[in-house]
Amino acid sequence: MEKEIILYDTTLRDGTQGEGISFSCEDKLRIARRLDALGITYIEGGWPGSNPKDIAFFQEAAKIRWQNATITAFGSTRRPGIKPSEDKNLAAILDSGVKVATIFGKSWDFHVTNALRTTLEENLAMITESISFLTSHGLEVFFDAEHFFDGFKANPDYALRTLQAAVKGGAKCLILCDTNGGTLPSEIGRIIQQLGDLEVPLGIHAHNDSGVAVANTLVAVEHGARQVQGTINGIGERAGNADLCSVIPNLQLKMGFDCLSPEQLATLTKTSRFVWELANTHPIPGQPFVGRSVFAHKGGIHVSALRRHPETYEHIPPEKVGNSRRVLVSELSGSSNILYKLDEYGLDAESAPFSPNRLVSIIKEMENQGYYFEGAEASFEILLKKALGLYEKLFELIGFRLIIEKRSADEEPLAEATIKVKVGEQVIHTVAEGNGPVNALDAALRKALAKVYPQISQIHLTDYKVRVLDEKSGTGAKVRVLIESSDNGRAWGTVGVSTNIIEASWRALVDSIDYGLRLVESQKLATTNSE
Repeated sequence: MEKEIILYDTTLRDGTQGEGISFSCEDKLRIARRLDALGITYIEGGWPGSNPKDIAFFQEAAKIRWQNATITAFGSTRRPGIKPSEDKNLAAILDSGVKVATIFGKSWDFHVTNALRTTLEENLAMITESISFLTSHGLEVFFDAEHFFDGFKANPDYALRTLQAAVKGGAKCLILCDTNGGTLPSEIGRIIQQLGDLEVPLGIHAHNDSGVAVANTLVAVEHGARQVQGTINGIGERAGNADLCSVIPNLQLKMGFDCLSPEQLATLTKTSRFVWELANTHPIPGQPFVGRSVFAHKGGIHVSALRRHPETYEHIPPEKVGNSRRVLVSELSGSSNILYKLDEYGLDAESAPFSPNRLVSIIKEMENQGYYFEGAEASFEILLKKALGLYEKLFELIGFRLIIEKRSADEEPLAEATIKVKVGEQVIHTVAEGNGPVNALDAALRKALAKVYPQISQIHLTDYKVRVLDEKSGTGAKVRVLIESSDNGRAWGTVGVSTNIIEASWRALVDSIDYGLRLVESQKLATTNSE
């Protein structure tokens, strides 16, 4: 049995139909380069007859030397009642300069008569003539059989005739589309088994409206499909498309098919996060294979087993898809979690002046008070180093004062922070303004420390969250502040808890800057040593 899979990515076309997804032409080119490096065989660039952005993409893509991928254009069969040579969409595909095109046509008789409003025979002619027209101009053509599975269930004879019409026109591959995403895996397999030999390879294009797009894709491959269509992260119209970030590792690591080289597969997680970033969308933590949480472990019993044999709670080594194992610390932790984190931070558990169980008790008590270390691992690392006696303060607060002034009913309040800190033997006293008390405090602290630690300019606060922990206490409730900061692509989280929002913010802010300064300094030292 042929074990090679042809990967066809439609992130740049079908993916952009998802709600809230919009890529610029430059975004699409950057994503295409990543997909090419990943090892995707075909990258569907868009529909050149539909908008100026897609036209510009094909113009720019033609200037690039692609290493692995072939750029394809998407379009429909000719309109009813005209010749292919008179169809503007087919002309736009030729003008795009591509060598491969994917043409979709109706396979469901209901759509032919109600959406196209033409006859069943005319639809067959549209399929054959459109594909033949493009192949006569030197293009390789794939046929997307739109609504194929719904069409087959309604009228199997006619759905099969649409595939035969595409073969007659010269299609090189027949892609069976579950356009509405309503077909179940058992139906996919049963229908493909009934198709017989169609003389050309089959492909699969599944939508996720029933939550089974990935499963449908895998079942189609089991029954002979060799071209797999999908999008990175499963983005797409309505519930999205089959997620290639799940399809590819399942095919390669579980089913033994050849999709990518091991080195390419190890870049899958970075590719996923790159596309999320350009889509301006937060990654899904629980996204299979590539999500931040899918190799994260919290329960102490789990971590204890992981330390001996990772496969006890991991279905694959995370490194195979470029992901990484994470051990979380929370009220569910056991001593194994602490020992794992000590190893992770390069700290010696043997010389610890406490038992891991003692630190577990401290953490559980802190979380009972409202602390949350899953999203604040930097604060936890600082806590651990303090417990080991390995923590030295970079600065010490002498005091700060905040002034909030509202000068009129229509103006926003002004915030001013005065701060006094001690660094070594030096006392630094400074003041700064901000658009709120926390922003002013952050600005004043940075201004003071910049005189001694100029690297603080590399640290940026990227997220600030406040959660009220006991709503019934009203304005006097205890709050938890989570701060996320970053430095040249690295990110870390810190936490502070108090009944005073300023104090909670200060605790999280101090941890954030303290951790960031040490991180920048360690990187600087590593760079110096390597030179």
